[in-house]
Amino acid sequence: MTTRFQTRAFLICFIPFAVLLTGSFWIVQRVVESSVRSSLSASLRENQAAIADMQARTDLQNSRFLRVAGENAALKAGIQLLLSNPGNPQARSTVADQLRELGGQMGFDLFVVSAPGGAPLAGVMRQTSGNPQSQLVPLDTIHLDRVSEGMLMLGGRPFEVVSVAIDQADENLGSLAIGEYFSFSGLASPSVLLREGTIIASNYPDAASDRLSASLAACGSTECDLRIGGNAWISAPLQSWSGGYLLRSLVSVDAAMAPIQARLNRLFVTLALICTVIAFLSSLLSARSIVGPISAMVGHLRKAAGTGVLTPFESAPSSILEIRDLTHIYSDAAAAVSAYGEKLQRANLEFVGSLASALDARDPYTSGHSNRVSQLACATAAAMNLPAADIERIRIGALLHDIGKIGIADRILQKADRLTDEEWSIIKQHPVIGRRILEGVNGFAPYLAAVELHHENWNGTGYPHRQSGNLTPIDARIIHVADAYDAMTTDRSYRSAMSHDEAVSILRGNAGSQFDPRIVAVFLNLSPDIISGAGVQECCSNELALAVGD
Repeated sequence: MTTRFQTRAFLICFIPFAVLLTGSFWIVQRVVESSVRSSLSASLRENQAAIADMQARTDLQNSRFLRVAGENAALKAGIQLLLSNPGNPQARSTVADQLRELGGQMGFDLFVVSAPGGAPLAGVMRQTSGNPQSQLVPLDTIHLDRVSEGMLMLGGRPFEVVSVAIDQADENLGSLAIGEYFSFSGLASPSVLLREGTIIASNYPDAASDRLSASLAACGSTECDLRIGGNAWISAPLQSWSGGYLLRSLVSVDAAMAPIQARLNRLFVTLALICTVIAFLSSLLSARSIVGPISAMVGHLRKAAGTGVLTPFESAPSSILEIRDLTHIYSDAAAAVSAYGEKLQRANLEFVGSLASALDARDPYTSGHSNRVSQLACATAAAMNLPAADIERIRIGALLHDIGKIGIADRILQKADRLTDEEWSIIKQHPVIGRRILEGVNGFAPYLAAVELHHENWNGTGYPHRQSGNLTPIDARIIHVADAYDAMTTDRSYRSAMSHDEAVSILRGNAGSQFDPRIVAVFLNLSPDIISGAGVQECCSNELALAVGD
């Protein structure tokens, strides 16, 4: 039966379209590929040749100028004066005047003198790019980063920079960097200059587009295809510099296809008419027997994907046996998935409960602590009107918050006297131990922050990372308050339980330092029944609490 169904579907739907689409695709592919590839290859080669030629001329010219500038005696004397009097404005002005004189001779746009360690000492920059007659003005080098070979952003404009060491006998006086405003002249196609994936200069008219920046950033440093304004383009890297600078070309695929666009339009119109007629006739035959039931099942699957619940598929009986069998098999699978999901949820709840119970069972003084903290944290989260999913995550995170104490020795954990500094430092490791335990359990990632950070203080004096304020997730901040209250109001081996009023006074006194003041305010406004545990079950789900017990 399955073979007959497959054969019928194949004959009705596939063969006519396969023949037509395969033939048309082959023809169009050969025509387009030949024209587009040759056009794009020529454009890319033209750009690359222009860049290589421009770079070769620049390197040759710069090397000659740098050798001359590096041996300038007046400049060396000015640098020596500035190095001996680094805070002297007159010395800096003297070096700037010498750099300005060099600029008038060489025609470069940027001159910067740096100390032997690389710190800029003085510099001048041309006010207008592309105009060698414009004035060179002094640079404020206080906020200028170290100038090195490659590309430099200054005043919102990119410069191509080269440098040379300036030596006096065997002593290095520093270095001289010269640069030119980066120019797109000589490039045959639109190009963009990027820094760390962000466009900083371009001769493309819509270079400010966020979509273009995002597309080019995704390309990395390789050739890639992208769409700009609904048009297809190819981008290729032309040149890169240190510091994350990259020059890319943009070649329009649509423009390259223009010479054959009219012929393609005629061909596509003819093929479209033929395919439309055949598709219409084939759809009439296939929709009644195949497409309708399958479409209904696809819609049901989409609904299940949106809700996350896989329910049995109910539809009108199909005339095709294979479709009916598929519907029954799907319904059986949905029922099985639902049953296994319920079993998995129960297993997870029992596992969490076992972990919390195992911890509380180690110390009679802390018996039920994890469950009480969980209920208090859950009630606080509910009072803060957090989403239901967040409340549930906080509830389970609170149950697991002290799981790391499983890794602490009983002699320390159950010690009747005050802990020594060394023993206290071991106790403070339990949040990190807890995170390590849960990291290896699939599905416990949402609770790692609560386990690891529930002892971080609002003012940054907590542990293990000394985080402060809202850097600590709200789960951990809520559990911190609930944990402190339960610890103070229960008997411990080294002290008796405090009264509710005493604990409240301590919480209020440490709000804004140890605890998040907003959470403390919400916690203290909970009803006495909820804080005492009598009414918590009304605020939070009790399924897991029943699994844990007291």
